Amino acid sequence: MSQTWNQYVVKKENKALVLKTILGKAPISRASIAQVTGLNKGTVSSLVSELIDEKLIHESGTAASSGGRRPVILLLNEKAGFTISVDLGVQNILAVLTDLRGNIILEKKTHFESHDLDQVLSSLYQLIDQLKEEAPPSEYGIVGIGIGVPGVVTTEGEILLAPNLEWKKVPLKQLLTDRYQIPVTVENEANAGAYGEKMYGAGEMANELIYASISIGIGVGLLLNGKLYRGLRGFSGELGHMTIEKDGKTCRCGNQGCWELYASENALLEKAADAGYQTGSLEEIVTAADNGEAKALNILHEIGDYIGVGITNIIHIFNPEQVVIGNTILAAEKHLLPAIEKRIEKNTIGFNKNDVHVSPAKLKQHSTVLGIAAFNIEKFFQETGNEMIAN
Repeated sequence: MSQTWNQYVVKKENKALVLKTILGKAPISRASIAQVTGLNKGTVSSLVSELIDEKLIHESGTAASSGGRRPVILLLNEKAGFTISVDLGVQNILAVLTDLRGNIILEKKTHFESHDLDQVLSSLYQLIDQLKEEAPPSEYGIVGIGIGVPGVVTTEGEILLAPNLEWKKVPLKQLLTDRYQIPVTVENEANAGAYGEKMYGAGEMANELIYASISIGIGVGLLLNGKLYRGLRGFSGELGHMTIEKDGKTCRCGNQGCWELYASENALLEKAADAGYQTGSLEEIVTAADNGEAKALNILHEIGDYIGVGITNIIHIFNPEQVVIGNTILAAEKHLLPAIEKRIEKNTIGFNKNDVHVSPAKLKQHSTVLGIAAFNIEKFFQETGNEMIAN
């Protein structure tokens, strides 16, 4: 390997380290960056100058001096580019435009009834096009598009199976790349939700985090040792389809007795319809429970109990420090959480509240889109940094 190539690799890594330090610790001075990273001051000064020329960071005043010249403060230029991040649900699409710090600038949502691929893609393209058109002018424009999908997504961005959308083998990443010619990320929505809560939400302090995304179905995102765990080809986290009832109900995935058949919003709606509720919506059941109706409270308690059964299994397998519950089921969190916690405390071996913290998602409906935004931002900084150094 040539010395020139070695120098290129070292510079690329150092530049990424400096940018990551500014992103995480700004406002920060050159001297503080050197101290945090262990790089010498000359290297830091040179890399900072490049990042300023590239419009990725900028100087902003001075800080108090501890002796000598007052240090110049550096900040990320968060408006240098924008990302489009999408949560593709079973009945709704939520799309947001974020800056390079993950702040939401614009938000759009649409509802769909049919799962026909062409119709859903048409709605998806429409939202993305609108956000592209309405994005403010910037140095780098739209730097990435990302989609969170409720299904099995390969590492190549193909939707292998999305049972609740009735999709199989959809090359979504390729379709979006061909249409927009912009870097595209396609990820399982629960993985993205876990990463969103880690980066911006309830899991910022956790290295071992489980995110249970509970809506029409159930998906689970796994952060192990601070890193997203995807498995060999990206199929990990399909714990909504672990069997909790031997020879139970038949699932769309082809299995029987899947967790999501007993603990999802869909399971709740089925119970509501059987109990004679008029609309059978989650909102109707929550309102009835808020008013003290016994049958609504019983439905929510049973669903919460089943959620607790699945989470107990997850705790036994992964021994996490935090479990975050997210997605649309959070509309009923005050009625569900006591039943969930009761089941976990009853069934978990050696359970200690100080060891495992169970909490609702801090980002609410934005867990997935902000996780996708974080993926987009990281990919941009990595790929742009490589291109700039090469040039």
